[in-house]
Amino acid sequence: MLRIITFLLSVCAAGAALSQDSRLQRLDVGDEARDWEAVGRLELARRGFCTGALVAPDLVLTAAHCLFDKETGARIDPARIEFMAGWRNGRAAAYRSVRRAVTHPDYAPAADVTAERVRNDVALLELHHPINNTRVTPFETDERPRKGQKIGVVSYARDRSEAPSLQNICEVLARQDGVLVMSCDVDFGSSGAPIFSFEGGVPRIVSVVSAMAEVEGRKVSLGTQLTDPLRVLQDALDGGAGVFQEAAPKMFTSGIRRDTGAKFAKP
Repeated sequence: MLRIITFLLSVCAAGAALSQDSRLQRLDVGDEARDWEAVGRLELARRGFCTGALVAPDLVLTAAHCLFDKETGARIDPARIEFMAGWRNGRAAAYRSVRRAVTHPDYAPAADVTAERVRNDVALLELHHPINNTRVTPFETDERPRKGQKIGVVSYARDRSEAPSLQNICEVLARQDGVLVMSCDVDFGSSGAPIFSFEGGVPRIVSVVSAMAEVEGRKVSLGTQLTDPLRVLQDALDGGAGVFQEAAPKMFTSGIRRDTGAKFAKP
């Protein structure tokens, strides 16, 4: 833990002068939510939720730590994970079970929150059936953002778990050791949420939320620089890695409000 605290203190001191971030906007109405239906809530064995996003019709990008039980540290059975695309006020644009999941090979679930852990905190979930729905368009990914670049995040979280929220202006405060430090507003449940760049007017995923921290009274969010880890995960899937489920399990959507997400660090 000391290592990540020291890291954060140094980058926050360097990035003290921030421009105004936008507030969170709850995406309740169809017109507001239309462009973000490929972001969804990941139900985790009825024990909590994370946020994930489609990067292909059958692939969901999220944080690796979402796939491990918070209490026991055991890997969650993919058969007990469900992706609910565009989940909003009790309904989703699509529901899918997970066929297999891969985490970055260097991710250590039991480790303290360090730069190394955050750097590798990424996972890909292969769905049993692709989402071929004109309302749900997978997002492209992009190169890592530069320091000072304006970014945004779409996430579910504690106290806003029934609809996604958009913060379309936050900022990359620093890049170091493969970790992005960002000013984006996240909370429990936001783990795995996509971080977007908006250059050229097209949202592209450049990171996923790994953790949040508070340094000198200031909240920051942490994520990996996505390009290299995503390539590793795609190669793992192409090579047949992951835990397979031969038959799609019965859906277990309940609509029950979840109040906790996966692990975060708050020094």
